[in-house]
Amino acid sequence: SNTCSPHCKSPQSPASPISASTMSSPQAGKMDLKTSIEECSMALNLVLNNKFSEALDLLKPWWKDSMYHALGYSSILVMQAAMTFEHRDIQTAMAVIKEALTTCQRFRKRNSVVESISSLVTKQSNDHLREEEMHAEICYAECLLQKATLTFVQDENMISFIKGGIKIRTSFQIYKSVECQNILNVTQDHSSESFRQFEGGVRLGIGSFNLMLSLLPQRILRLLEVIGFSGNRDFGLSQLREGAASHGLRAVLSVLTLLLYHTYVTLILGTGEGNLVEAEALLGPYLEKFPNEIRHLSLSTSLFRSQTLSTSLPLPPPQAQLKFEECILAQSQWRQIHHLCYWELMWSHSFTQDWLQAYRYADLLCKESRWSKAIYVYQKAAILSMLPEEEIKKTGENVVELFRQVEGLKQRLAGKSIPTEKFAVRKSRRYNARNPVKLVVPALEMMYVWNGFTIVGKRADTTESLLITIEKTEEELRNDPSPSEYHPDDQCLVQMLKGLCLKHLGRLLQAELCFTQVLSSERRIRFDHYLIPFTLYELGLLYKQQGDFIKATRYIENAK
Repeated sequence: SNTCSPHCKSPQSPASPISASTMSSPQAGKMDLKTSIEECSMALNLVLNNKFSEALDLLKPWWKDSMYHALGYSSILVMQAAMTFEHRDIQTAMAVIKEALTTCQRFRKRNSVVESISSLVTKQSNDHLREEEMHAEICYAECLLQKATLTFVQDENMISFIKGGIKIRTSFQIYKSVECQNILNVTQDHSSESFRQFEGGVRLGIGSFNLMLSLLPQRILRLLEVIGFSGNRDFGLSQLREGAASHGLRAVLSVLTLLLYHTYVTLILGTGEGNLVEAEALLGPYLEKFPNEIRHLSLSTSLFRSQTLSTSLPLPPPQAQLKFEECILAQSQWRQIHHLCYWELMWSHSFTQDWLQAYRYADLLCKESRWSKAIYVYQKAAILSMLPEEEIKKTGENVVELFRQVEGLKQRLAGKSIPTEKFAVRKSRRYNARNPVKLVVPALEMMYVWNGFTIVGKRADTTESLLITIEKTEEELRNDPSPSEYHPDDQCLVQMLKGLCLKHLGRLLQAELCFTQVLSSERRIRFDHYLIPFTLYELGLLYKQQGDFIKATRYIENAK
């Protein structure tokens, strides 16, 4: 039959302008598996070099005829929709992902009714899938996950939450089912390139699911295990490490997942003790190969931030800022990716209490990003609140009006409110009264909410600086001639933050006194009831640090 280059004209679209190295060519009108994986790898390299449009041009001609082209094409559009949060982009990505699922479905094994019933009864492994059908399973599972993600952000009602959950469960079952995971044990030719690519996809899926689910509270995880989910963190990490070492198409995705876990997830949802040594080892080769790739640069700067804050050397903000600026300048095609850097720069300056610079990036986020307007506006107002009145006037901002905007900006994802947005709304309600009552150190409180004290606490100089600010606020509250109804809450907040600083500075007895003072004031607190469980938790960590594990356990259980 006639043959053509990998970029020959497809039935749907004109030829792509991208040139490629010579490879085995598909038949006219048909894309073979080997070439489709190679072209998808080329598209991924283009994405990693910030050439998003070129990657789409490469994949578009074959996305309705090749499962890997469909997966790659939809992945880029889903990523764009997730970044912009624009209704038009979400609708476009949803239409494409539905078509991509249809494309993948055409390559999946078709079971007869008898075979389907037999597999349900005997639970035998389906070890006679053809090579193409094996790949179709994981491509279909990955597309389902993308559709679930879009389902969550497309509508604000509970129905979309249920629909998304069903899609996630189906995807997870595909990875765990006889069509995928068991094939790793029964397929004969483990040395083929096609099998290695398939294996990398399974490692990524099983590893990501286990890691993600392991982050859920045990009560929820036990409930999910009843319906077939599992969440073993060590197993998830081991699967991702194997996937990262595979050098296949999905190796870089396993690397990115591990990097996100070590640099962000452990900080926001955990104790802040990510494996920075492993993260640096994973990141090095990709920064060398893709020096301007925005996601790797963003993770690199996050890693750099954590490392510099973990040393006793003077903090080098110019170096950190240069790295973030380099990350921003790496591409301008999708400006939404810059917002990750703005968020980091905002916190980097907040940690050193350079509030004017922190405000600059908070303001950019408010103007440009749609991810969470409520958080961005609250964060900007909180940062401005740390400045003297004369400095606030120079910015032209009205802090009271900013706080009053927050409640109207709250959003819902799949019928659920976002916890940090709910927190910001509750705090900003103090400004709805005719005579607003100012929040005390709101930027430092948000720093705690985002677990920033875990980072800052590794450096004595920045922690001492924060302690000075907190003690100054403590003195002002003590000398307040006309305390408001929020006064006890404000005092307890200041005592908790003061205790955190003292704990990180090694002044454990003083820290314990601060925490116990908060607990003894429980009945006086009227609004910020979260302070009690969080103070119990911090006191438990303090006793753990002292080696009193029995006492530590008791306080953390009380916090729960």
